[in-house]
Amino acid sequence: MTDNSPARHAALAEQYLPDALLERFRERAAVYDRENRFFDEDLADLKDAGYLRLFVPEDLGGAGLNLNEVSKLQQRLATAAPATALAINMHLMCTGVVHAMRERGDHSLDWVLEEAAAGEIFAFGISEPSNDWVLQGSKSTAVPQDDGGYLISGVKIFTSLSPVWTRLIVHGTDASDETQLVYGFLERDAAGITVSDDWDVMGMRASQSRATILKDVRMRPERVARRIPAGRVPDLLTFAITSNFQLLIGSIYAGVAQRALQLAVAGLKARKSAKAGTTYAEVPESRIRLADAHMEYLAVPAQLEAYCRDFDDLADHGAGWPLRLVSARLNASTSARRTAEVALMCTSGSGFGNAHEASRLFRDATAGLFHPPSADAARPMYAAALLDD
Repeated sequence: MTDNSPARHAALAEQYLPDALLERFRERAAVYDRENRFFDEDLADLKDAGYLRLFVPEDLGGAGLNLNEVSKLQQRLATAAPATALAINMHLMCTGVVHAMRERGDHSLDWVLEEAAAGEIFAFGISEPSNDWVLQGSKSTAVPQDDGGYLISGVKIFTSLSPVWTRLIVHGTDASDETQLVYGFLERDAAGITVSDDWDVMGMRASQSRATILKDVRMRPERVARRIPAGRVPDLLTFAITSNFQLLIGSIYAGVAQRALQLAVAGLKARKSAKAGTTYAEVPESRIRLADAHMEYLAVPAQLEAYCRDFDDLADHGAGWPLRLVSARLNASTSARRTAEVALMCTSGSGFGNAHEASRLFRDATAGLFHPPSADAARPMYAAALLDD
């Protein structure tokens, strides 16, 4: 039986993200953001801690954790360094997908976990410009080769871990049959890969999520993961991708919201009202603002835990899974933006300065608007679930 006790999660937090390490991450996060550079030192520390092997089975030298355990660790990491957490999420998502497939009896991609155990870094190359089909379609092309491999061409955007990834999961439309999508992995040293140097964005700057341009990049036959019909066709691979992506991304923004509340509390206690003759922590309007943000936040980790545990327990929600997964991620990102705004208001003018953590957190939280699907894209799904037969 899975141990979901607070003691278990506290022990994992102490093992992989002790307080001293988190504080180093928090100090570096301001530097990475200011200098717009990759989190090399954080990555080295995470590697040393075995963090990149969280989903890798114990018999391969990993931790063998489940999604709920990794979600809680990612929430904790995001309280200190949101961009580091968001980027490392993409490696964890890839390994989490294979872990989930193994748990459901599919061992076709076990080699991913073996390579992760050996030090390879995986990244997510699915998002494309103006492709709101996301997993259900692709603007990239996959030209079949005689040996069973493919040549992949296209542009993948928001490729986190751009400076360091060694393996990239991608998809493309089969050039010989446009009703089919090809999923598989590319190797960094393959010819035809160009990584953009354009990454000067509002927030999550240390993630260095640059665009990746592919031109006839060889996907070796043994790296082809699936051929799936385009459109809304159920498949274990895409289900595992959606589940890990939505719940782990949601975990990042839950961590951002948690830290924003902490900054808001510190801001109110540090500021004194000349009118009231007390700290702003005693001013009713300030207390109400903080209380509203706190109430909204508390539902977020609870929802994430409920759906992560269901996923780990192989619960069968059928067509209800997308409703749950997307809701968890959207609610988390909404809470992050709102609590980050509250933190700015509670810290007042000092928080508006770029040197203040609240300012950076506000910008990092804004990145939650750009993960697929957007709220606009998701609303028809929720309406249809209630209104359409």
